[in-house]
Amino acid sequence: MRFCLVLCVVSSLSFGAEGSIPHRRRHRRVAAKAVAAQAAAGEAPAAVTSVSLSKTAARKNAVAAPVIRGGPWDIPTFADSTEGDNVDGEDLTIRRAAVEALGSYNGSVVVVDPSNGRILSMVNQRIALSAGFQPCSTIKVSVALAGLSEKAIQPATKYRLGGMKMDLTYALAHSNNYYFATLGTKLGFDKVSSYARQFGYGEKAGWNVPGEQPGHYPSAPPKNGGIGMLCSFGEEVQQTPLQLAALMSAIANGGTLYYLQYPHSAVEVRDFTPRIKRQLNLGPLIPQITPGMRGAVEFGTAHRAREDGPIAGKTGTCSENHTHLGWFGAFNDSGSRKLVVVVLLTGGRPAIGPLAAGIAGDVYRRLEEEKYLSNATAAAPATLVSRQICCAK
Repeated sequence: MRFCLVLCVVSSLSFGAEGSIPHRRRHRRVAAKAVAAQAAAGEAPAAVTSVSLSKTAARKNAVAAPVIRGGPWDIPTFADSTEGDNVDGEDLTIRRAAVEALGSYNGSVVVVDPSNGRILSMVNQRIALSAGFQPCSTIKVSVALAGLSEKAIQPATKYRLGGMKMDLTYALAHSNNYYFATLGTKLGFDKVSSYARQFGYGEKAGWNVPGEQPGHYPSAPPKNGGIGMLCSFGEEVQQTPLQLAALMSAIANGGTLYYLQYPHSAVEVRDFTPRIKRQLNLGPLIPQITPGMRGAVEFGTAHRAREDGPIAGKTGTCSENHTHLGWFGAFNDSGSRKLVVVVLLTGGRPAIGPLAAGIAGDVYRRLEEEKYLSNATAAAPATLVSRQICCAK
């Protein structure tokens, strides 16, 4: 009996929090004691490139059971997510697609043009402009970029972790917690934090976006699980949908981190001028990270987003303060017009990353039906509408 229990725990740590395990366990957290025990016992090798964690060692470091946080859920799963939005200046076609795709779920959809940082639509501004939410597994994109930048990992190399071999593409596609907890331990908090702040964590993503808040990035490793929990679930990090949209935009456009701007009138759209926050050295890294993000959609945790055209993205599922969270950040990886779509769902157990991915995929599908993604013509003021006539659900 004890052997079976330990084996189940090791399996949950090895295969990640989403996609590969049954739905009722998708939101289980990496056990803090397991990560701490691994570091204390010296089981993790000196370099990630030589990781070899035996089944015996994995069993030794396992704890009795992962923890499911939250419940009863304090936030409703369904709500009118358009209530209170001011959409003057938004793009009509995108606004309608986002609202219809989100439907009755309690959440936010943010759509950004990665070529210039313009926010084309922001559904549920109360959530999008809030103090932020735990990023769950979407933090793994930042950690992967840090690991590639520091040459701590080689994308094509398979490492042995928790009794199985996996490369970066598999780890991203299946959101493997063990891989990123181990990578974070090898990098150390200072390097992980430095890259995260370069990518925009802990600061406002927008330029004069009324009501926007900077989120939060911790100044020290989290007390619950340390660097392993931070790198697998974003422990103690508060991420806003705008921050994730800005980072996804930088990956989509080749490395330019724009300030996100949210025009509120046809005049502001006409006079729109992109503002660059900083250039990120992502050029050589993008071809190394996008296969895993496309894999998430094609065969991994984000398969509900799969459409005719390739989409690259990352899901996230966890719970925070009696609220279940489902994240998905993505960009279409083909066509004459790229768009970044970020979906955040809040509420009860249905609010999971795979569902958020399905909503984002629906946004892309609706826009493709409108021939929006194949039309490179910039949005004209005629496509802008006021909130009085736009987008009732």
